[in-house]
Amino acid sequence: MSKNPITEPRADLEIKDAQLIFNRVWKELEESVGRENLRFPKELILLGGAPGSGKGTNTDFIRKVRGILAEPIVVSQLLSSPEALEIKARGGMVGDEEVLRLLFHELLKPQFRDSAVLDGFPRTKVQVECLKMFYDEMVNLRKEFSDTSKAHFFRQPVFHIMVLFVDELESIARQLKRGQETLAHNAEVRQSGIGVLEEERATDFDPDLARNRYRTFKEKTYDALVSLKQIFHYHFINAQAPIQVVQQNIIRELEYQSSLELDPRTYDTLRHIPLADEIVVKARQELVNRLDGYQVEHTETFHKVVHFIQDKMMPVIKRYAVTGRATVNTEEPLFHDPVAVAILIDVYSERGFQAMVDIHRVEIPEKVDLQTGIITTREKKVYRMTIFFTGSKIRRG
Repeated sequence: MSKNPITEPRADLEIKDAQLIFNRVWKELEESVGRENLRFPKELILLGGAPGSGKGTNTDFIRKVRGILAEPIVVSQLLSSPEALEIKARGGMVGDEEVLRLLFHELLKPQFRDSAVLDGFPRTKVQVECLKMFYDEMVNLRKEFSDTSKAHFFRQPVFHIMVLFVDELESIARQLKRGQETLAHNAEVRQSGIGVLEEERATDFDPDLARNRYRTFKEKTYDALVSLKQIFHYHFINAQAPIQVVQQNIIRELEYQSSLELDPRTYDTLRHIPLADEIVVKARQELVNRLDGYQVEHTETFHKVVHFIQDKMMPVIKRYAVTGRATVNTEEPLFHDPVAVAILIDVYSERGFQAMVDIHRVEIPEKVDLQTGIITTREKKVYRMTIFFTGSKIRRG
């Protein structure tokens, strides 16, 4: 028996529909603002995931990590028409064409010129196909204007994909918890008159609607996000882990994707240099190990350095507590030993200071041979120790 083509549409028809939708929206956009004004963000971070997976929680974190000042674009908030609100209240999703139209107009706003975080896009396979076409059009715009005075408005696009995942039980529990927190917040706002009311979503109060919303994600959005892997590199992030773990995984994912922006030969040349956050993660434990090692292996030197800091340096540092910077010059022979210099820097680091030591070598004349004119000198070492710390915050004016 042949399959009914109406009830079971083929994948190629779905892609064709996406092409029609994209072409229609793109043509409207060109006619509305002009092709030379299709100036989209250079960097787009697409944050997707299951309901309750923490997309809202992590958008501000991502913006901080990437230095993005503009507020995130929450696609669900763009869809504020009565029809859209009714569909969302049932746990459903708004049509792809309307999503695309509203999103493109939003992305053209000046505050998103450099970077934008998208919360909740793409959610369907049609939106995924439209995203691919959007990327291609951005590349075409760059080529078209590359030799013009407007070239700086059309930069090479960079898309980052961040996908958070939780299972059904966790999603439902988080949605219902969010509903209770929203009710409590709004009650306090109404009573005090202070603050802004938050949206009360029907899916956050009814377990069946919350379950339906999650299953809608699994049946439609999940497969769409998986299909993105055909052209964009990313990994799913387990959002059921503690928030600190999730955010560390987000950082690693962003670094992984950023490394793929480089030419493979360039990346291969740079990859042996460790990332800053990798060094920072291990730095505290390595510092502790070094200090314990000084106590055991260089006991005398360790204690001499500590006494020098207490007796000679801390009085100076206390006098400069307001500025947050103090410099001590010394010819102390103790620091002829490089281990002593290392101990001093590590001791200050452990105490919350930053220490920098410069060695100045000065040739001091000692005698002159009157017959030959040769001057005999000795080398004087001056250790210039600069200590940085958080200065006192004095109220002025």
